[in-house]
Amino acid sequence: MTGINRRKFVRTGALGTFGGALGNRALGAESDLKKGPPPLPGKGAFTMAVLPDTQMYCMRNPEGFLAQTRWLAEQKETRRLQAVLHLGDITHLNTEPQWEVAQKAMRQLDGHLPYFMVPGNHDYSEGGRATDRSTRLDDYFPKSSFENLPTFGGTYDREPDRMTNSFHLLKAGGREFLVLCLEFGPRADVVRWANEVVAKYAKREAILVTHAYTYFDDSRYDWKTKGPKQSWNPHSYGVAKASGGDVMDGEELWQELVSRHENFILTFNGHVLNDGLGRVSSKTPGGRTVHQMLVNFQMKPRGGDGWLRLLEFTPDRKLEVYDYSPTLDLTNHGPQNRLSLEW
Repeated sequence: MTGINRRKFVRTGALGTFGGALGNRALGAESDLKKGPPPLPGKGAFTMAVLPDTQMYCMRNPEGFLAQTRWLAEQKETRRLQAVLHLGDITHLNTEPQWEVAQKAMRQLDGHLPYFMVPGNHDYSEGGRATDRSTRLDDYFPKSSFENLPTFGGTYDREPDRMTNSFHLLKAGGREFLVLCLEFGPRADVVRWANEVVAKYAKREAILVTHAYTYFDDSRYDWKTKGPKQSWNPHSYGVAKASGGDVMDGEELWQELVSRHENFILTFNGHVLNDGLGRVSSKTPGGRTVHQMLVNFQMKPRGGDGWLRLLEFTPDRKLEVYDYSPTLDLTNHGPQNRLSLEW
């Protein structure tokens, strides 16, 4: 791996209590592990959950993925959970057995919680090599599974039967949200469609979910300025070469989509290794702060040790962020894992 800067990548063992020469980074810059789940949301607050890169679970540790979705379904009422956001790299090799694991895990949410998904680079092409945009996502999570749900908004207008680009409409706590789910390295015309969707729902608070956007050094992916100095940029994959560079990275999405609208509040992505955590807070031309987060736990033992992110939206418009593992029953209160944000 390249591009190891302020934080360092290291494979850790159980609970991340060892470090080696590079230090203990895979649980965050400074882990502060405490037994038990995060506190329940306060009066008037509600929660959304984030599931980053489940690829290692689907390849060899399915019990971690199953435990995550089972716990979320069980917590629906007590935590006032409203939705689950999957950040892509659902599988590792885009094979049928791995998609079967993902389908089994996510179906535990059916009838309990709506979930919104995007494909990652490992969900494309034979062997998950992302040489083109072929994927088994629609075979295992077809549009027919979503279109009758009250949260379903629609799909990319030029590929209406595919779930690789979709949007969803959610109401919670007296607030209305638009969750925009875009493919890995979105194509220019997909971004054209996305702008139209966000403009149509300008009165809703918008959340962007895509697989590659924020980098681990608290910046956005920026091929034009940094090129291969940032590892795993969408422009470096075969899918970009095969399309004449028709992909967008984080900076391009900020310029061509997010900053053009005053209703975006959050973006989420996975994909990036090293410590798998990053955050950028930027202001739109109109002065609205957009918090952009990288969340990825796949480097931890057993495919991620069940770590997921909980987002508590409070009535006073704060966002309380907690990272929790239902398999370890630990909450990480480190400075990159326990956040209190406002806009």
